[in-house]
Amino acid sequence: MRIPALLLPRSLHQMASLSAALITLFAYTGFAQSPWERIAQRPSTLGLEHGITVFTVAPFELQLVKSSQTVAGLVPLADTAFDYTPDERLEARAKDGLYHLGDINFRIRTGEQAAWQSYSTASKRAPVIPLVAVGQNLVGADLGPTLPADAPLSVKRFWQSVNGNLVLRFELTNKTANALEIGSLGIPMIFNNILQDKSLDEAHADNVFFDPYIGQDAGYLQVNRLHGEGPVLLVLPHENAPFEAYSPLNDDPTPRSIVFEGFHEWMIHSKAHAETGWKDAAQWNAPTSSILQPGETKSVALRFVLAPSIRQIEETLAEQKRPVAIGIPGYVVPQDVPAKLFLQYPNDVKSVESYPADALGIKKSDQTKNGRKTYEIEGKQWGRARLTITYTDGLRQTINYKVIKPEKDAVADLGHFLTTQQWYEDNNDLFGRSPSVINYDYETKKQLTQESRAWFAGLSDEAGAGSWLAAIMKQVLRPDKEEVDKLQRFVNETLWGGIQYADGELKYAVKKSLFYYEPDSMPAGTYSDTINYRGWAAWKKKEANSPGRSYNYPHVTAAHWMMYRLARNYTGLVTETPWQTSLERAYHTAMAMVKHAPHYAQFGQMEGSIFLLVLNDLKTEGYTDMANQLEAAMRTRAEHWHTLAYPFGSEMPWDSTGQEEVYLWSRYFGFDEKAMVTLNAILAYMPTVPHWGYNGSARRYWDFVYGGKLSRIERQLHHYGSALNAIPVLTQYRDNPDDFHLLRVGHAGALGALANITQDGFGPAAFHSYPSTLAIDGYAGDYGCGFYGYAVNSGTYMVKHPEFGWLAFSGILKQRGNWVTTKVTTAAQSRVFIAPIGLWITMDAGLIDEVAYNEKTAEVRITLAKAATHVPSAYLRLEQTAQTGSHYALNGYKENEQGQYVIPLQPKQQTLAIMPNEPVL
Repeated sequence: MRIPALLLPRSLHQMASLSAALITLFAYTGFAQSPWERIAQRPSTLGLEHGITVFTVAPFELQLVKSSQTVAGLVPLADTAFDYTPDERLEARAKDGLYHLGDINFRIRTGEQAAWQSYSTASKRAPVIPLVAVGQNLVGADLGPTLPADAPLSVKRFWQSVNGNLVLRFELTNKTANALEIGSLGIPMIFNNILQDKSLDEAHADNVFFDPYIGQDAGYLQVNRLHGEGPVLLVLPHENAPFEAYSPLNDDPTPRSIVFEGFHEWMIHSKAHAETGWKDAAQWNAPTSSILQPGETKSVALRFVLAPSIRQIEETLAEQKRPVAIGIPGYVVPQDVPAKLFLQYPNDVKSVESYPADALGIKKSDQTKNGRKTYEIEGKQWGRARLTITYTDGLRQTINYKVIKPEKDAVADLGHFLTTQQWYEDNNDLFGRSPSVINYDYETKKQLTQESRAWFAGLSDEAGAGSWLAAIMKQVLRPDKEEVDKLQRFVNETLWGGIQYADGELKYAVKKSLFYYEPDSMPAGTYSDTINYRGWAAWKKKEANSPGRSYNYPHVTAAHWMMYRLARNYTGLVTETPWQTSLERAYHTAMAMVKHAPHYAQFGQMEGSIFLLVLNDLKTEGYTDMANQLEAAMRTRAEHWHTLAYPFGSEMPWDSTGQEEVYLWSRYFGFDEKAMVTLNAILAYMPTVPHWGYNGSARRYWDFVYGGKLSRIERQLHHYGSALNAIPVLTQYRDNPDDFHLLRVGHAGALGALANITQDGFGPAAFHSYPSTLAIDGYAGDYGCGFYGYAVNSGTYMVKHPEFGWLAFSGILKQRGNWVTTKVTTAAQSRVFIAPIGLWITMDAGLIDEVAYNEKTAEVRITLAKAATHVPSAYLRLEQTAQTGSHYALNGYKENEQGQYVIPLQPKQQTLAIMPNEPVL
């Protein structure tokens, strides 16, 4: 969201005035009175005046409203100042229609032709009828008073202590003389993700985010505290409660906005929804229903447990006798690289099936030494796929995969699409946008040259710059002469002197948009009469020309940096601008951000890691004065972050944007404690679950409103935050190669940048998680910000796991004797990390075909691709990221002044040795 400056807080501590951001949203949508004010005017119906009942079921204190027996609080005994539920808003939300933990929704019909009838215990509150608590029951109630008198189901609810675990159970009984079909059955998951009126410190102390594993009987919900530390609440199936779908509760009037994503319900059945509001979307799981005969009772139950930490979620699932699936390297599967799947469950596997049937190849392998079942998974058919594992006890587990093209092919398709379908050339363009790579509407197959939100069509801001940024960063991976020629024109004709001021007092500053809405100063017919240009988002020229938004500067810096890298390391690719000029422009752009956008520059920037890359290159090129000035400017920012408890705010009240840069500079300047605070927060919103859409997907839920076509508050799957946040996660992993969790999360986030690319190469803003849609967004939007993360961070990882043995991430691994060889399959084929020796091999130019490691001698052999037209020499760097007892050097070569090994390439592949020059310990 692009909040008007006058409504923005003046410091990170004030930026919480999350209410200010909410006011902006109301203004944007035309509300005169806030939803919270309207809710306050409703009568209280939950019965809070009758008091609260408290039960202890370790490790929880359960607080129930006496009148409704819904949850007033779910407090961990180890931290009684914290509550998983929105307890501070209990009174405000004690109204009809607002959901609480303990409610239930269902849709039923009699006969297949009848319409579905919907019922909810939240619709109209009334005191429930208490039942005598016996056995495992802590308390029970007949919920009849909360349902219409003619409701065909009677519903009883029990809070139980079962084998020391807290259980929520519902008993549904058919009261009629006819069979009933339960087409939808959902249990609202109401936890405290309402950030309204919270500072960042308060939000991290009070609030949670939660993500689903929509995996049928193996599914679960994980509820993490924002700071990522301490126990994790897990909601598990206990009885007849498969996690079939995850449905937003949009009928709850709690106002959704940038400070509240909304609540969802755990759906046990979803057929009724799938036949109506979801009929145009292919669901994660096959929608089901169940038949309840006259007088028959069905019991469904969920279990609440605590995992000691995020890293111990899978361990806790195993202790709870739940199926545990670990996909390596994840659930986004390129067609040229087989994946592995490890399954842990007390019962044997009865069958493993793919849907569609020919989408996934499945091959059983030897189980691990700890008894995990092992399978090789081959991506055969491009697109979404579902694996269904059935165990001998009847339990069914589903895993959703996304099969993509080989990484290099997906990236090549993207580059081609961007520089053809999205290449904009119009000498008559009144806004100076030609030539460029412009935003795109994939649904209409048209370039986006006008939009009511000015930045979409203005080549700046994330949604405007995203497409050309992706085209720029693609060249870092696999440069293409024809594409580079076009992008040189864009940089020299449209970016320099257009998007970026080229002279005067504002030289090197960056505009917010080239497109603006000022009909009185433009020729008649300039603006479409079918677009509603009312509202603050239709910027006038003065606002569009403003240099005050710091988030625009990293995009431009990245463009100059890319031109520097291509001119410096390749022959004949860049012909118009000397590499020195491009590097200097990158430096000056970074410094201009601090000078011309100081307010927003106090925050971490998306792609802010580009400034560290520029600093490193200034140092290697001997630009000492520039390097010192840039380092000093960045230190000032980092020292400010060092004073804050949670130093990763942004123009948003809470965000997953700034963590990338905050982590890297904190690490660079030795603020290790702050780097770890930042990393833990990232791990809290980047889940590791057996589902391609959520695995490694950094939380973002408002940028469809401000960067997408289908505009709504909604959890976005693999928005740009995924690949950007993978930068600190994988950086931390390379420093700590024994932390396998980091590798899984980081690699999944990096691959998230490729997950949504279409078969013809279109890169969308993100994937819509709402079950009514489950598809990519129609606009390209801010896709390029995430692709930047893949471009500068993707790599092949060779790791030896204590149970799983040798594994490759983005590579094909084979073993022969002491040699472990991996074919490199990333798009760039330019980075390889060998975990046991902490060796990070990178190429500034040239391709790595294979890397081999000898377990006995610790020798490394690297096979380079043959020479190419623009790559007569390879430029290789070696970095020791972890203490392993050895230091490596390229045999027969010496580093140049830039720290590179320059290797003349041959007409065919060549293999070189990288040798340890210190004793192997």
